Amino acid sequence: TTIQMTYASLFNDQAVQLAKEHHRLYGDEIALTLLGLPCEQFRNKYKTKDFCIWMFTMEDKKSIVDDVFGLFYEKFGFYPQSTGSYYMDADLINYIKAKYPSVKCAIATCWEEGPKAYHTTNNSWYTFMDGGPWNPWIPSKVNTHVPAQTKEEDSGIVAIPHLSRDLNACFDGNGSNFGTHPQNVLRGMIYQDNELPYLYNLIDQYHHLGKYNRGYAYNMMFVGPGWMNKMGRWEAPYELLKKSYEDGVGYYGQLKKQGLLVDMTMSEFADYYRSKKTYTEPEVALWTDILYGSDKQYFWYLDPFFRTCVDLNQGGALIDLRPYVAKLYLPVGIDTPRVSDASYPYLIQANYRAGYFTHYAGEGTLKSTKVSYMGEEIDLALCRTKGKHIDQGDHRILRLDPVEVEFNDLTIEIATDILFFENSGEIIYKRKITKSTKPDAVVEFNDYITATYGKTEYPEDMKSIVLELKNAAITEQIKYEYKNREESIEGVMAIAFVPPVDTKVSIHGDGAYQAYFKEGYAFSPMFTLGIKKHLKLNEEVTSWLKLEKVA
Repeated sequence: TTIQMTYASLFNDQAVQLAKEHHRLYGDEIALTLLGLPCEQFRNKYKTKDFCIWMFTMEDKKSIVDDVFGLFYEKFGFYPQSTGSYYMDADLINYIKAKYPSVKCAIATCWEEGPKAYHTTNNSWYTFMDGGPWNPWIPSKVNTHVPAQTKEEDSGIVAIPHLSRDLNACFDGNGSNFGTHPQNVLRGMIYQDNELPYLYNLIDQYHHLGKYNRGYAYNMMFVGPGWMNKMGRWEAPYELLKKSYEDGVGYYGQLKKQGLLVDMTMSEFADYYRSKKTYTEPEVALWTDILYGSDKQYFWYLDPFFRTCVDLNQGGALIDLRPYVAKLYLPVGIDTPRVSDASYPYLIQANYRAGYFTHYAGEGTLKSTKVSYMGEEIDLALCRTKGKHIDQGDHRILRLDPVEVEFNDLTIEIATDILFFENSGEIIYKRKITKSTKPDAVVEFNDYITATYGKTEYPEDMKSIVLELKNAAITEQIKYEYKNREESIEGVMAIAFVPPVDTKVSIHGDGAYQAYFKEGYAFSPMFTLGIKKHLKLNEEVTSWLKLEKVA
């Protein structure tokens, strides 16, 4: 284990001695957390009840870090190799690494801890940090959420998330109920007869991710003794609180005895991670529902260019897309415009911005494909499927089980491959008609992305966005004015420039096709880019969705 000493605990001689003893007996790492700041000494000096290190002014962040690190050194005679918080902004990490170079690992974000968590705390948990990695990564110097692409961008630490969370249930609902913190599971009431099989399934699911990440899988439990409250917590008595920890840690112990787990301290893990991963190697997760008994799968992918989620329950539609390629510098704290909002913005977020059509008017953010024949149109987002991951070295393939689309007098089968090439910033969709009851029937495929930008469920001002169509001879361009305009040309590319997130989004295809853009309107403040192509049996359409940074 890694013992993360809080500032308050450093004033407790018993806690300090206990840490030293466990380091001597078990080899536990003694580290320092920037959580647990509140205590009499802290309040007397900083005259505040604030406790989230990233929300302070940069001047106070530096002062607090120096205070805490200095007291740690006074108590232990060395500086820590690991630190952490719910979130650590890039400026804070850069300062710590420069001033205390021994630090090599940090808990640096809490996966999808944003509006969903805020709403389930009666709108009282003012911490927003959606849009980051779910698994360890090397954060860039400019934004903690964004993985470093090169050595020059490397902040010098390996970051790990606060808890390992359920990549289906947490995205769809409140993440505070679905993680490897035993009391997450108790809080979510996901137990029966005081037993926690879901917690074990969650640990196993993370173990299974090694299948997609070249043998490497990661899992952690980040807990504190304060949760084992003898007055009870949530609806649970002390006996169950204590048992949940014993059972959870006990399960890790069983896996270790079976040779299925290697336990590491945080600093040991940082060294291992750097020996195992390259900057541009993606992190992938084909995640199956383990809570509600459905067959739903999400496929998560992240690299220094983007984070995205494919919903196989919606025919392979993209339901989350974060433009890491923009490398947005978003300082946070009370001396910035973002006092508490550390989220990384999205272009697609189907839970915050509607996703597939759900209302009497308008569209939501999604990337999918519509197929049309003789006046009938079906969106593949309505076709449930499953898939498998294929590692091709320089790229990954998500291969979907074929889906059947039935029109009034035609039935076709469509096979889909989604390709992610390393170090490219592109997502490639290949859709092919593999069966048809009328081999000569011509079907239109409309591969599209409907997107916007934001961090919450509320609309942003779209008027700075520019939509463009471009081929060798023609450039059509409009500035977004909520007029619901639509334009199309023969090839080559449909483009959106989104200045608030410094991102260029483009889509193009192969062969002969039409490219188009569609402007939204006030009730549906999105934009759509797409390509349309006509296919017969054994023909396919390929689309390239690309994200690039623009200043």
